[in-house]
Amino acid sequence: MRLVEEALAAGLRLRGALVSAELDRTARGAALRVELEKHAVPVEEVGTRTLEKLADTETPQGIVAVVEPRKWAPDELPLTERGVVLVIDGVQDPGNVGTLIRTAHALGAAGTIVLRGTADVVGPKVLRAAMGATFRHPVISLDDAAFIAWARRRGVTLWAAAADGTPLHRAIGGTGKGKGEGGKGDDGPVGVIVGNEGAGIRPHLNAVSTKRVAIPLAQGAESLNVAVAAGILLYEVLRGR
Repeated sequence: MRLVEEALAAGLRLRGALVSAELDRTARGAALRVELEKHAVPVEEVGTRTLEKLADTETPQGIVAVVEPRKWAPDELPLTERGVVLVIDGVQDPGNVGTLIRTAHALGAAGTIVLRGTADVVGPKVLRAAMGATFRHPVISLDDAAFIAWARRRGVTLWAAAADGTPLHRAIGGTGKGKGEGGKGDDGPVGVIVGNEGAGIRPHLNAVSTKRVAIPLAQGAESLNVAVAAGILLYEVLRGR
């Protein structure tokens, strides 16, 4: 229900919906059916067993809908001079990818760019983990060459997350007006790259990154979940803009 509600609220086109009696058993479900009617979405009633076969969850909530998401071109991404974009390189766990998109949207990133090896951004597990953010937040899939060309064309400074990188507080202290380590090269938009859960960011993306940054951890802590790390990085980079 949450995803259908979010798709309607975001103004996306719904081609149709299948509903079962389960939907009308809650006030929320009944209200959602009314909203579908208001938006002239074709609705067909089916039996509970039929819906269970169509849904990929163990306990479906009585609705399956076909949504037409917005497709963004790279140059449509609303990236300002002080904007930040999240770049996902080969993150394979759908829950992590969905949480990354949700986090980028919540923290005010201009968009998310997804590179090869990353879980399908419109897969059901990714969509559920994103909690509807996919319907509002620009998400663009690019191959490596197109991404690098786009970053150069838009003047995006790339920061790669790395365990052995510059501590984040020092990297942030160097942004803008020639301060600290960052200096003039940090003017303009920033792309924060996070990588595969085990292997990290691929070498050629590290090579084109201006900075490699790390989140200092307590002694004995080996690493952070990629989505948690991205949330910290995005928050701090955006705060310093």
